[in-house]
Amino acid sequence: CSLFGLIVGCVTGLIPGLHVNTISLILFGSVGQIALLLRPLSLSDSLVMTTISSFIVSVAIAHTFVNIIPATFLGAPDEETALSVLPAHKLLLEGKGYEAIALSALGSFGAIIFSTALIFPFKFVLSRPLDLYSILNNNMFWILLAIVILMVATERGSRHTGIRAPLYALSVIILSGVFGIIVLDMPVDSPVSLSSTVLFPALAGLFGMSTQIHSLLSEPVIKEQDIEEPKIFNKKSTTLSIAAGTFAGALVSVIPGVTSAIGTIIAMTTRGKTDERQTIVTLSAVNTACAFLVIIALFVILKARSGVTIVISSLIHIEEWSRISPPIQLIYLLIPIVVAGSLSYPLTCFIGRKIAKHINRISYRTIIKITIVMLSLLVFVFTGFIGLIVFFVATAIGSIPIFLGVRRSNCMGVLVVPLMLHFL
Repeated sequence: CSLFGLIVGCVTGLIPGLHVNTISLILFGSVGQIALLLRPLSLSDSLVMTTISSFIVSVAIAHTFVNIIPATFLGAPDEETALSVLPAHKLLLEGKGYEAIALSALGSFGAIIFSTALIFPFKFVLSRPLDLYSILNNNMFWILLAIVILMVATERGSRHTGIRAPLYALSVIILSGVFGIIVLDMPVDSPVSLSSTVLFPALAGLFGMSTQIHSLLSEPVIKEQDIEEPKIFNKKSTTLSIAAGTFAGALVSVIPGVTSAIGTIIAMTTRGKTDERQTIVTLSAVNTACAFLVIIALFVILKARSGVTIVISSLIHIEEWSRISPPIQLIYLLIPIVVAGSLSYPLTCFIGRKIAKHINRISYRTIIKITIVMLSLLVFVFTGFIGLIVFFVATAIGSIPIFLGVRRSNCMGVLVVPLMLHFL
């Protein structure tokens, strides 16, 4: 079951714009068919539901590994990979696309190891007697405000000195925040009845399409890709990046409304100034740690904080983890998480290596044009004409920090500002 989930997760991770929550809903709608496939095994109803839940968890974990591949080679982000598009794309242009994928897989695998070690501390810190969950939830506005202040204060810009760069950064945060306030509750309808949210066209425009258009205007030449295994020269820095990503992922897994994208900002500000390689490691650790620890949080605080946990809580009985030893159902879910995480690491590297080996056989301008058409088509298929309008406006906003010479991560104001208002 874990192996089948691993294969499905790898396939879904390669499809640009397909969010893991969408996958969970699709799989939930297919529970009846999956149960029929398991009928020859003569399993009890509860065991069938547990098996299906294990399959869904495996898909989710594998997806967090592999979705870096379309983000790197196509610049097509989903919510989890939005910020990683920028450093990964830079490495791709330097002939280091495979290195970006290998570092991302390393960050995700490291998060599996760190999260496994944190299972018991996470439980005892989150629930009684410390009850960190309530403390974080009650102070989320101030946490997000501190993040915004850090983002502005640490902005140095590439072409500006003095106070101009921080002011430009603040302007981008406010503009993208107003954009988020306007569009995030906007309903979108897929012309082919696919499940999606307005986040897809918003993030695809802010980070994906704006990057592609900038690349098209600057006419870069994609170098022959180096497919040698990357060497980790600073193991201490890499370990710190994974740790920061894991702890940020833990925070995201328990706070309502806070997404992995917000967790990446927390991790990045915690790490301070890093190069693009450490940024990729950090962001990947956030995504995988969140997918892992949100399962633990489900049994500790009895709250579903993702599409995956909503589906799981609908399939199996969730027993509160109130004793020292975890509930048996949680143990059944932890096994496929560790198995899928361990196997996804080499599999992601294998797929990335194969694509990197052949990517430079096509003109990079052709790749960019194909990607622009593909992104536009995917936005329309998933979100219709309204999604296209959001997509084009987001692309314009996402181009502003490029021309101002400030960090494009400031565009994450699209999520941070509305969330601040929610917790105010």
